[in-house]
Amino acid sequence: MNDIRRTILWVIFGFSMVLLWDQWQVYNGKQATFFPGSKPAATAKAPAAGASSVPPSSTVAPSTVPPGAAPTAAAASPAAVPGTANAPTPASQKIVVTTDLLRVTFDTEGGSIVGTEFLKEKADHGANFVLLEESALRKYVAESGLIGGNFPNHKTVMSFSGDKELKDGASDLVVKFESPEQSGVKLVKTYTLRRGAYDIAVRHDVINTGSAPVAPQLYVQLVRDGGKLAGESSFYSTFTGPAVYTEHSKFHKIEFGDIDKNKVEIDKEASNGYVAMVQHYFASAWIIPEGVKRELFVRKVDANLYAVGMIAPVAAIPPGAAKAVEAKFFAGPQVETMLEKVAPGLELVKDYGWLTILAKPLYWLLTQLHGLLHNWGWAIMALVLVIKIAFYWLQAKGYESMAKMKAINPKIMAMRERLKDNPQQMQQEMMRIYREEKVNPMGGCFPIMIQIPVFIALYWVLLSSVEMRGAPWIGWIHDLAAPDPFYILPLVMTLTTMLQTALNPAPPDPMQAKMMWIMPLAFSVMFFFFPAGLVLYWITNNVLSIAQQWLINKRMGVPPQFNLPKFR
Repeated sequence: MNDIRRTILWVIFGFSMVLLWDQWQVYNGKQATFFPGSKPAATAKAPAAGASSVPPSSTVAPSTVPPGAAPTAAAASPAAVPGTANAPTPASQKIVVTTDLLRVTFDTEGGSIVGTEFLKEKADHGANFVLLEESALRKYVAESGLIGGNFPNHKTVMSFSGDKELKDGASDLVVKFESPEQSGVKLVKTYTLRRGAYDIAVRHDVINTGSAPVAPQLYVQLVRDGGKLAGESSFYSTFTGPAVYTEHSKFHKIEFGDIDKNKVEIDKEASNGYVAMVQHYFASAWIIPEGVKRELFVRKVDANLYAVGMIAPVAAIPPGAAKAVEAKFFAGPQVETMLEKVAPGLELVKDYGWLTILAKPLYWLLTQLHGLLHNWGWAIMALVLVIKIAFYWLQAKGYESMAKMKAINPKIMAMRERLKDNPQQMQQEMMRIYREEKVNPMGGCFPIMIQIPVFIALYWVLLSSVEMRGAPWIGWIHDLAAPDPFYILPLVMTLTTMLQTALNPAPPDPMQAKMMWIMPLAFSVMFFFFPAGLVLYWITNNVLSIAQQWLINKRMGVPPQFNLPKFR
């Protein structure tokens, strides 16, 4: 049996291989295995401005899938969103509406949302962060309309009414878009934007102006290109793409590549849930009230253009009557506590993958510590301290085992030198020494294995939490979500990693001893490009581990000894 340092070495090596495997999966266009936010980068160009996702066709039958669109989950849907054939339309105009948090751009063509600017969130270059956008380089819009006939939809030019700015003292702002009569039906969209909110109430009033009953269906959809986000890191990946949530199947992310390959599997029908477009730190979503039956669909609309949406029936409307269908649109940062209040399950757009059961309590504890300390950097350090206290006795057992290994290491080294030509006898003698000294060479491995899931969970908490964006710590650290601009924290982390390695007993095998230094140093290099908050976490963990190990060694009478590398 090998000594504990070999075990720890393989743990570090294995974790590094996990990271490399995930990145290899992403590079080859596959879904990451262990870090589920990873995604392949899309290489196709976004459509030119004005390219329509699903423009109407006056000849489209109400039960057909749009021509040119690759149907996926909704291929067998009895009512598909209008097709892609272009039809001439009157000129439209952009309407910009501003609240205390949002600057929303509407298009009178369809009354669609074609731009969202967050006034309290800054982009990397210092301007307000823009999520939805329709430009020559990007297309990311929210649309809705009617199907089941030649009814008003997101290509119908509508008239605008309402205020364009939230007035002082007012709690909300209401804007309306009213379509002309089309096949005996008018559609009025009423958007209610509230102070201090990122979610927008959207009421669709369907008015029958004809002489016969009508029973249209309402669709809502999010359409965006699959282009790579600006500023994405090459050293860690996060998910970008559609997502669907239902009570039955819970949260389900959908890769753009799976849509291309027609490999999407989602609930086709539900009476609850939402559809969303997710990216790092931010998301948008359409939500229909619970209890309303809806069909869900995901499809490729055009080259590098994708849609996710829902279709809800509208009860038969007699002539001269009207029916209203309520919906909610959200576009904003992934603040978990806020998302929980907007809709059930919406907080899952902040995806922790299979470690959600650990990550959510860690996030809650982190927010509580921030409430006390009012600084996210100090809150991260305090959280690490709490975790170390929670694992203190377990970790102490591991360090005690390592201290015993360090104490008998000279005896092991001498034995290995004496029996180097007889490997079988060497192993037997090593086991005898372990028994006599009452040392378990695996004793230091178990605490490390237990803490790895906690590290990965906290990794995703810190990487996914939008609260870290623009959050300062001290001095030169003005943004915990960005790498240290002067690489001071990564250098400190590397030094603490080297010190921690030096305090551990050296493996008897010279090659293992070299690898014991090479692997942690290679692992440290990755952190030069990681967000400062993650590096701060690792430094704090290193320093506390060094202090704990030093105290245990002193208590057990193991003299201070630094095992420095010997590269020859």
